[in-house]
Amino acid sequence: MASADLIASPQAPNPTGLAARYALALLGLADDKRQQDPGALDRIAGDLDRLFALWRDDETFRSFVGDPRLDAAAQRKGAFAILERAGIGAEVRNLVGVLIGNRRLSQLPQVATAFGAKLAERRGQQTAVVTSAHPLGDTQRAQIAARLTEAGYSGVRLQEQVDPSILGGLIVRIGSRLYDNSIKSKLQRLQYAMKGAA
Repeated sequence: MASADLIASPQAPNPTGLAARYALALLGLADDKRQQDPGALDRIAGDLDRLFALWRDDETFRSFVGDPRLDAAAQRKGAFAILERAGIGAEVRNLVGVLIGNRRLSQLPQVATAFGAKLAERRGQQTAVVTSAHPLGDTQRAQIAARLTEAGYSGVRLQEQVDPSILGGLIVRIGSRLYDNSIKSKLQRLQYAMKGAA
């Protein structure tokens, strides 16, 4: 599963038209940079993945990004200090600067998700949205990728979402297919069966 890009999110951001426009702009910038730097696209994608992982794993950073009370100067100062410490490159720093300037920093996770989806589409990868009650481990990711390969899906990119309300199990959506093996769904089916028997 080394070729699969992994995105996990505690709040499951869904890209909007706005986020997709920012993602396409960053993708266009990466394409322009590739003429002088052939590895630019992978470097920019890696920077955005690291920033998204920071957002996903650090509750303080997540709160900072989503806080509408902060003015642009405070957002810029805080965000750039974090980006500098994380070693994020100039292109993604500029993207964050534009998001702050347009009062859209809260859209950062959606932009990262949209960028990942556009890049996967360009590379001919399919995206499987995996929803679990708890964050997945590396072994679980490898098992999911193996099962999807057995089911005939190749080059799958996992997009992880955490939703504690499903209680356990997994929900996997790939293309128009939905595989729901969550405990919540099993309990609902049991409840319907019991109502039908009464």
